[in-house]
Parts: sequence; C-alpha cells; structure tokens
Amino acid sequence: MTSTVSGMQTVHRIAELRPLVRDWRRSGARIALVPTMGALHEGHLHLVDAARAAADVVVMSIFVNPLQFGPSEDFERYPRDLEGDLRKAETRGVDAVFAPPAEEMYAHARTVIVAPVALADRWEGASRPGHFAGVLTVVAKLFNIVQPDVAVFGQKDIQQAALIRAMVRDLDIPLTVLIEPTVRDTDGLALSSRNRYLSPEERRQAQLLPRALHEMADAYAGGEVRALALVERGRAILATAPLVRVEYLAAVDPDRLEPVTFVEEGTILAVAARVGATRLIDNVIVGAS
Repeated sequence: MTSTVSGMQTVHRIAELRPLVRDWRRSGARIALVPTMGALHEGHLHLVDAARAAADVVVMSIFVNPLQFGPSEDFERYPRDLEGDLRKAETRGVDAVFAPPAEEMYAHARTVIVAPVALADRWEGASRPGHFAGVLTVVAKLFNIVQPDVAVFGQKDIQQAALIRAMVRDLDIPLTVLIEPTVRDTDGLALSSRNRYLSPEERRQAQLLPRALHEMADAYAGGEVRALALVERGRAILATAPLVRVEYLAAVDPDRLEPVTFVEEGTILAVAARVGATRLIDNVIVGAS
C-alpha cells in the first residue's frame, strides 16, 4: 500500500516503488537516496539537506536491518517511530519514503550476500562480526531498488562509509557516494538514535568521547604527531569516566583504515565505547574544519 503525508509518498513494497523510479527516470530527474534505520534526528535530516542540494528527487529509506545486528545486540530494542519519522522527513522535503517490512526485503532464504574482503576485520568489524556483510547486503539491495544517482551517508559511521564507497567502486555501481560531516548536539555528543538510551549521568560521561578525540586533534595541531602518544592522551581522558568502557581508540589511515604510526592531515581518530549498556562510536578527521 502507498500512502501520502502532505504530498510525500510513503511506500512499503518494492513493486510500488519501482514505477515511481521509472517515472522519475523518464522525466530526467536526478535521484538521491538517504538510507536510514529510522528514529530520525537532526543528523539524518542534515543528510536530507545534502541530498536535496545534489538531486531533484530525495528518497529516504527507513528499515531496521536485522542482518547487521548480532545475536547479543539491540535489534528488538532499537528505537522505532515510523509516524514521527514520516513527519520529520516531510518537513525536510523528502519526496518519498521507502519503509519496507523485513519480509519484503528478505522474502526468501538468503543464497547470496555482499561480504567485504578488506577494511572490515578491524574496529567495528572486530567488535561486531558479520555486521558489515549485513550493511553492504542491504545497501546493495537499496541501490538496486531505488537506482539513485547519489547516496548520502554520515561521517559518524566512517568505516561503514568507506566500505560502501569500496563496494560502489569494486562492483561498478553507477552512483556517487557523499559523506557528510557528523552533526553534534550542543554538548558535543555526536547525534545518534542510541543516545536516547543514556541516563543523565551516562550522557555526562559520554561527552568525554568527543572531548578525547578533539584533545587528540588539538595535540596534533600543537606539534605531536606520534599516534601512540595521541592515543594515550585520549585514553587518559576516557579513564576518568567510570561508566565508559573503551572498545577501541585509534588513529587510522583514511583509505585502508589501518593504524598509523605518525598522524598527518586526513588521519581519522576513531573511538567506540560502551557507556553503561549503550554502545557509541565517534570520530574526527585531523585537519578537518
């Protein structure tokens, strides 16, 4: 069934979206896709703004993808608010929302998945085995369904963005991937749907994640280029927060995501930690404004 919110079309079935895509293509419209798992916040809506600037038609997908959650992760608990998301998407100028049920995206037993052969063994890949195969599989499906000219992702999920760019390159998918800077709340915390899980005290301590990254970047700007020294500086900051359990804190190459010995412009400083029961990730790019 296709429904409409103030002119914005909401589609739940692939067979209903494909005629829309054909019509847009026939009209010569340039299509942008913003893939999300819903629970929209200003970070997602910033991606919509970037998509609107890059294309004539903006499609947002809202789908909590079961393939990218491990057995001990928060799939059932992941926040869902489709009606609220539709209102936010409409006010930001989204033309169509594709919000399929799981049985629509995965109607049959899986025979084929898209699995990375590089870039996925460290960091998020080590912490969440199988996660990136789930991400790349669903993103590849969305690219085939929507056939966008442009797809927009956020820098906060930097390893995901790097892998999606690699998939587009290696599989010759004819689209451009845009990576937009992380949007932060007034306290510096990177906007995330999972932030709502944090208690007031957990949120206060979670603010040390961006603080550690920015102090590492400031130390580099002050002349420290040794990655180990910068990481030790960041870990010392995070060690002052008893509710923060660091999974990784690293300085990595922006292309291969391998650890570096010396930091330079463009190096990614990345962190993942559990704050209470909530897992958060963040990163900054050295030298980025």
